[in-house]
Amino acid sequence: MDFTDQRLVFRPGDDGYDEEIAGFQTGFAQRPAIVFAAGGADDVVAAVSYAANAGLPIGVQATGHGLPGASEGGVLISTRRMDSVRIDAAARTATVGAGVRWGQVVEAAAAHGLAPLNGSAPGVGAVSYTLGGGLGILAREFGYAADHVRWLDVVTADGTLRHVTAHSEPELWWGLLGGGANLGVVTALEIGLVPVSRLYGGAIEFDGREVDPGDVLRAYEAWTRTVPDELTSSVAALVYPDIPQLPPHLRGRYLVTVRVAYTGSEAAGERLVAPLREIGPAVSDSLREMPYTESHTIHSDPDFPHSYYGDSVVVRELDVAAACELFALTGPAAETMHVVQINQLGGALAKPAGNAVPHRDAGWLVRVLSPLDGTDLDAVRAVQAQAFGLFAPGIQGRLLNFAFAAGDRTAGLYDSGTRKRLAELKATYDPANLFRRNYGVRGGS
Repeated sequence: MDFTDQRLVFRPGDDGYDEEIAGFQTGFAQRPAIVFAAGGADDVVAAVSYAANAGLPIGVQATGHGLPGASEGGVLISTRRMDSVRIDAAARTATVGAGVRWGQVVEAAAAHGLAPLNGSAPGVGAVSYTLGGGLGILAREFGYAADHVRWLDVVTADGTLRHVTAHSEPELWWGLLGGGANLGVVTALEIGLVPVSRLYGGAIEFDGREVDPGDVLRAYEAWTRTVPDELTSSVAALVYPDIPQLPPHLRGRYLVTVRVAYTGSEAAGERLVAPLREIGPAVSDSLREMPYTESHTIHSDPDFPHSYYGDSVVVRELDVAAACELFALTGPAAETMHVVQINQLGGALAKPAGNAVPHRDAGWLVRVLSPLDGTDLDAVRAVQAQAFGLFAPGIQGRLLNFAFAAGDRTAGLYDSGTRKRLAELKATYDPANLFRRNYGVRGGS
């Protein structure tokens, strides 16, 4: 086995094994038979070749926000050490390694007045996020992150390191971008940056016990019909637990929050958000001009490992009555805690881009995430099934990046044409099904 450093090969019981498999998601255990902590593409080639020769399934983990269930009893390739970032300011591109987190790219690009199409949480892995599509905080203006990739280096199941572009291997290119980690291990990619150094954004929070959440939803949905594509937004609802770890002003609070990111001027932003401020008295209002390096404060996602389960659906039109029922189902009367978020899509997200990212005609994304600490998983699944059932008549499918620890559900991740094309690619590049992140796609199916 031509792995660079045998000290970075771990088996159950070895010192460092548990630390290497640990990640952001703590709710679901994985016990690979062997872990390769890769330092570069050559290590990934060695790990894939080992797995192929042994007939073992392969999982890949950078940050652990998404768990590679395929590694159970098989091979886990840990890529977190492959964390190099290189900015080409003239070309407006970033070259990122497989273990890079978005926060690194934001900081590196900002020095040149540029920004990546990152998501809301800086700790998310840039490569895995992009392979799943990549729905970011500037998405309505610029589209999916996958739409901006220039090239990818990927190790396929035959142990070959391939440099893939839209021209060199157009079918593999198409499938990697949107197809997730089902066709190989991407060791690096180059992605376009956008000339954004600041934005107008933040969040306005309402107390859901004082301001009717239905009023917020109805006003928000009507407001989204008036905003330009340069504005990306969402509305979220959450009952905070009454625990000492939280600031006093959040404990036990039911907050309904509208989040905004707008690349226009501060003056124009102030005019655009004025209707939101008329909904009712706000608990807090952080809408402001900010450097792009502070964009993570718009959502303020938790940055500590925890246990959770979640899923999503996309719909063409938002059924506001169903959304109101969703907020009631997951609000203060719920027996367990749930985080609900509804994102406006459209704009550049609707434009075809020659990759496998599906459901581009969807107008809305509905997400439910449920913490699992001390909560029965079956009870959480039952609530989420009821929640998404509210939108059943209009559901077009689901988005891969928001199927949190929901690998047991693959229906709807792709339309039939995309799924068939991905299956043909699977049969070509991974006929033995080493990469079992199938998402409902298997070779020859």
